[in-house]
Amino acid sequence: MNAEVAARAKDFPDIEIVYADAQQDNAKQVADVENFLRQKIDLLIISPNEAKPLTAVVKRAFGAGIPVIVLDREIEGDTYTAFIGADNRAIGKAAGDYAAELLGGKGAVVEIKGLPGSSPARDRSDGFREAIARFPGIRIVHDPVANWLREEAVTQMEAALQAQSVIDLVYAHNDPMAVGAFLAAKAKGRERSIRFIGIDGLPGLDGGRQAVQDGKLAATFVYPTGGKEAVEIANRIFRKEAVPHRITLPTERITKP
Repeated sequence: MNAEVAARAKDFPDIEIVYADAQQDNAKQVADVENFLRQKIDLLIISPNEAKPLTAVVKRAFGAGIPVIVLDREIEGDTYTAFIGADNRAIGKAAGDYAAELLGGKGAVVEIKGLPGSSPARDRSDGFREAIARFPGIRIVHDPVANWLREEAVTQMEAALQAQSVIDLVYAHNDPMAVGAFLAAKAKGRERSIRFIGIDGLPGLDGGRQAVQDGKLAATFVYPTGGKEAVEIANRIFRKEAVPHRITLPTERITKP
């Protein structure tokens, strides 16, 4: 996301981007926003770590007349200028539909969840469960939280493997957790009997696309970062143009040819 923002911002020399990384810490992200407000920024782009803890400070910025672009993750309410993101519930449902296809409508599933309180984790779970609800033969036998992190997914998958003698498919809310689950299964010699599905489909050697190509994941579903679009919308705001309140970006399923 940061790389997309930086690349697109080069096309708008009048726009200067200043970054802050909260490292998944709600309190630090609130403090970062407050610091930006003291610096009299002209516009705020924010991807909230979790919805509820960040709502008040985003509302304060918006109430102070600062345009706010909420990127990827929601806040509570709609006190922002524009939201940019894909439909996580629809992506979760697409993942559930594909899981049912892979399983032939029957099997034991481990769902590895993202950060509780973040809108993608909620929606990616709800959409998936809605899809597989049509197949009574598909059961979620383990649904730990790994907070979007590969290392935590390794630990959680190790526990799942110990608790469940049969696991047919792992659905993880992002690709790093899906790869972490794969690595844990491989360490136990069980990776060949399990299908792994992730979400995000980022490019690069550590991204989900490469994991599919390498045969670690059966599929990933693209979640566009929205970085390019955020800069474009910011430029339109600076030009006093009207912008959509919500912008939904498209997704696609990536599988190995």
